[in-house]
Parts: sequence; C-alpha cells; structure tokens
Amino acid sequence: MTTVGIPAGWPATEEEARAVQDELRGRVVLDEPGPPPGTGRVTGVDVAYDDERDVVAAAAVVLDAASLDVVAEATAVGRISFPYVPGLLAFREIPTVLAALDALPCPPGLVVCDGYGLAHPRRFGLASHLGVLTGLPTIGVAKNPFTFTYDAPPAARGSASPLLAGTEEEVGRALRTRNAVKPVFVSVGHRVSLDNACAHTLALTPAYRLPETTRRADASCRRALQDATIRH
Repeated sequence: MTTVGIPAGWPATEEEARAVQDELRGRVVLDEPGPPPGTGRVTGVDVAYDDERDVVAAAAVVLDAASLDVVAEATAVGRISFPYVPGLLAFREIPTVLAALDALPCPPGLVVCDGYGLAHPRRFGLASHLGVLTGLPTIGVAKNPFTFTYDAPPAARGSASPLLAGTEEEVGRALRTRNAVKPVFVSVGHRVSLDNACAHTLALTPAYRLPETTRRADASCRRALQDATIRH
C-alpha cells in the first residue's frame, strides 16, 4: 500500500478547481476507438472515504480482459485532498488513484472508473480527468445518471438509449447489462469511442449489473480503508 500526500499546488477552492477543469478539458481525445473489447488488460479504479478521519483509499485492480482473472492490484491511502463539492469529486480522488495506478507492476490498459467522463455538468468527470493526466484510454461506468435524462432502454441485456443533456446532446448511454435490471450509465473518458465503451462494459458484466473491474476495485479499496483506519 502506498501512502500519498496532497500534491503541492493542488486546488484548494472551487474556483481553482474549475479553472483546472477548463484548462484540461480541451485535451480530451474523442476521435480514437480505444482498445478492442475483450483483449489485453483492463483496470478498475475506485475509492473509499472515512471523512471523520480525513482518509481516502484508492484501489487499481488489473484484469485480463478475456478471462476477467485478476492480474495485479495496488492500493494507496492519503488525506482527502478537496472538500465535497458536486461536479468536483475528481479533486478528492485523483491523487490517491494516480498513486494506486503508479504502484501497479504492469501497464493498466483501459481504465474503467466508477463514475463519469463526458457525462458531467462540465463535460469533464473523473474518467476524463484521469485519462488526460495519464494518457490512458478511460471510460466511466456510473450507477446513476447524475443530472442527465434518458428513456428506459428495452429490457434485454445489451439494450441502450442515449443519456442526454437537454434534448439533443448525447453525453453517454444508459446500458442494460442484465435483463430487466436498472441500466448503468456509460460515458467516454479519453481515447475511447462511446460504442466501444459500451462494448467494454458488456464484456465486463457477464454475471452482475456492475463491471467486474468496479466490483473488484470497490472491494479492494474498502479493505485498504479498513486497514488504514485501524492503523490510524
């Protein structure tokens, strides 16, 4: 487990954080398809918090994309680096997530975030932010649609409908990963097309609503947080 400090010069106010989002958003790459689903490696990242103790734990879990077996994992623990502000959650998570990714013994391949990429009020959620900072292909697979609207997709697994900002701007898709179960909400982060992001999500959900990457990373960061708070 890696211990992380708050980086020097990290934004301390909402205004500073939004300025960073504005600066980095223009670097998002939207015209690459990304790696083919079911090939190479795919890595889930997730975080867990203990706000009372000012501790955040991040996990990065690498899976073989074909078998979904765990190849490697790493965790990092640090201080919470930004207050809770909707739309700016990446600033609470990025330092420890980057540290967990850096601690991996192998390249992560595609990174799947438990959250948003373009499906974000400022079109720059955690998946986009992480992709721009690392150069890695990233997608966001979220449990809820945030502030956006969608028509329910058909009940069959693999069905999808546009996730819309306003009446026309498609910022992601509501994707059914289990028959007749609530969809997940997929958006592009960086260097992956939306079609490919959905295909990756389906490849990662053979048995459950949420991707195996997210399920493994969630369990790993919760264990890391528990260990850190016991020591704390």
